[in-house]
Amino acid sequence: MRTATLGPVQRAEALTRMAERELDVLVVGAGVVGAGTALDAVTRGLSTGLVEARDWASGTSSRSSKLIHGGLRYLEMLDFALVREALKERGLLLERLAPHLVRPVPFLYPLQHKGWERIYAGAGVAMYDAMSVSSGHGRGLPVHRHLSRGRALRVAPALRKDALVGALQYYDAQMDDARYVTTLVRTAAAYGAHCANRARVVGFLREGERVVGARVRDVEGGVEYEIRAKQVVNATGVWTDDTQALIGERGQFHVRASKGIHLVVPKDRIHSSTGLILRTEKSVLFVIPWGRHWIVGTTDTDWDLDKAHPAASSADIDYLLEHVNSVLAVPLTRDDVQGVYAGLRPLLAGESDATSKLSREHTVAHPVPGLVVVAGGKYTTYRVMAKDAVDEAVHGLDQRVAECVTEDVPLVGAEGYRALWNGRARIAARAGLHVVRVEHLLNRFGSLTEELLDLMAADPGLREPVSGADDYLRAEIVYAASHEGARHLDDVLTRRTRISIETFDRGTRSARECAELMAPVLGWDKQQIEKEVEHYEKRVQAERESQRQPDDQTADAARLGAPDIVPL
Repeated sequence: MRTATLGPVQRAEALTRMAERELDVLVVGAGVVGAGTALDAVTRGLSTGLVEARDWASGTSSRSSKLIHGGLRYLEMLDFALVREALKERGLLLERLAPHLVRPVPFLYPLQHKGWERIYAGAGVAMYDAMSVSSGHGRGLPVHRHLSRGRALRVAPALRKDALVGALQYYDAQMDDARYVTTLVRTAAAYGAHCANRARVVGFLREGERVVGARVRDVEGGVEYEIRAKQVVNATGVWTDDTQALIGERGQFHVRASKGIHLVVPKDRIHSSTGLILRTEKSVLFVIPWGRHWIVGTTDTDWDLDKAHPAASSADIDYLLEHVNSVLAVPLTRDDVQGVYAGLRPLLAGESDATSKLSREHTVAHPVPGLVVVAGGKYTTYRVMAKDAVDEAVHGLDQRVAECVTEDVPLVGAEGYRALWNGRARIAARAGLHVVRVEHLLNRFGSLTEELLDLMAADPGLREPVSGADDYLRAEIVYAASHEGARHLDDVLTRRTRISIETFDRGTRSARECAELMAPVLGWDKQQIEKEVEHYEKRVQAERESQRQPDDQTADAARLGAPDIVPL
């Protein structure tokens, strides 16, 4: 299939075309659910628009635990339907929809009690595997295995000997969440959806009680557009209540934000060939393999402060270090932490005071004619949420509409990925790259890797790694701006790549070089390059300061010390 380019020209065209004629569906919010909804709608033959106030996945969908999983702990809550649904989606993503972006990852669950715990936990993991296979899409993952303490310590030598009496090992899956969303948006655009980021909904268009579209402001150019649509879908996650407020009507449900923070540490700080899953008094703690790093997370605390930039406090960091160090033979220190990021889970507000007890299930509602709201859920089940949202929107369309087909629509880059992977040594020789570089590209772009190789062929200097961030090639920075909709330096260092959390300097050493690579694509002059670098450095400084603060209030105040966006 043809791929879509999301460069500056295409963004401007998308805004113009959305304003020219009435759409069938306008989706507000380009996190994973909004992007998935746009793909679902356009592949049913509906004229579709997608607008995002900031960048693709700039909220919750770039700050998750990077896991595609069934939710093993939900089995303990007896939420079998949610687990079964999530396991089916996990299998679809691994096998059919995004094999280039989603891959298996092993986890070790240390047992601390002899006898009963192995039986209890073993039964749960066995059920997890059985439900995965019964979904029809779970045969690609190894089944769980029971390990003695000796075997567990050989797999994970980093564990303290007195921290376990044995272990279970099982498999889930992981992805780069922000890259996944960008790929979703590009797939929707490839099928004809009009997609624009940095385009904020500032009001809804009404005819009587009916919502008939939205007023959208181009944040960069300042121009305001009236985009008319037969149905508008509000998929704004933790901003759901704020977006609802724009129509002046009380929503049928509320979304409550729960903060989760993660630490990123170098691979050599934890000697293990497997991820870890540990119980805490509130939830579970993951130690997740992440390239040359580990991700340690997460917390689960109520958050009612700034939603755009949730801040990690010193107390949050201490909490994670304390819990992970309880099982490590060589404890982690603050000096081991390369990166920190915080995200907000959009939970459906319920009766429970504890956010860890609130539902991860999703809800779809039609609060007023012409407006559909979708909220809640978890990353893994985004496709089901998108289907339900479009199904609801279809009820308000006076036309016959095809059923959902996204179960059979691979994302761009998936087609031919396995064949390219098998021929990666040949590709490396042809491109003049080390095979490890080609593997890196294939696991981020799949068959779209050919587009990056074309950039390198035209400019051999783009084959070189980014200064201060050796894992990434200069071509990836240019490609982010020319093909993936990156509008600012922050978009590239934080979401198109993960330089902001994978380097001790948080990307400040790479900032100027990356800005200079983006400049020709985006038409920046020297003054704009300086603004971009200065903005990014202030952001890093504010984040570091927030992480030294003792609590949420002071951390939030420190993080807000940096401006949100660089005006062009």
